[in-house]
Amino acid sequence: MSKENEKSIEAEVVDTPDVEEAKETTDNKVEESELTQLRDALAECEDKYLRTHASFENSKKLLAKDKATAVSYANESFANDILSVVDSFDSALATIETTNSEEGSSDVLDKIKEGLDLTYTQLIKVLEKNHIKVVETIGEMNPDIHQAIMQVESDEHEAGDIVQVLQKGYTIKDRLLRPAMVSTAK
Repeated sequence: MSKENEKSIEAEVVDTPDVEEAKETTDNKVEESELTQLRDALAECEDKYLRTHASFENSKKLLAKDKATAVSYANESFANDILSVVDSFDSALATIETTNSEEGSSDVLDKIKEGLDLTYTQLIKVLEKNHIKVVETIGEMNPDIHQAIMQVESDEHEAGDIVQVLQKGYTIKDRLLRPAMVSTAK
């Protein structure tokens, strides 16, 4: 065969519809494969985005909760400091009460006691407004909120019951600022 005949045969073979269909089928398969890969990559990216977004939202919520807790208990140090003032008021009122009982009633002491009572009441209201409350000291001792300083004999109380409060305890919201110091019955 001559070279011209070979070229024409090759041209016929190349131009036949079966070869073109095979090329199109191959091209379609490659496009479908690429499309599948792109879809998988997109699904993976969407999954990563959703996970990252969820993690971000959880972090935001945790930070907001931590901030709210920090703000709620920001006055805790100040509250601890002011408790000594409350204790001083308690002592002053108790001293005036015993002085009045021993010496008889004095107008000056009565007026001082009245002024201290009003100031003390005002101070307690301010503390309560700021969620600072006195620890309950009636009944059985609770080691979570009471600190037993001593034990005493008592016929009026059962063993483990609080007999006397030596120093009041306080809470701020749901936290213990200072435990109540108490004596308990043996």
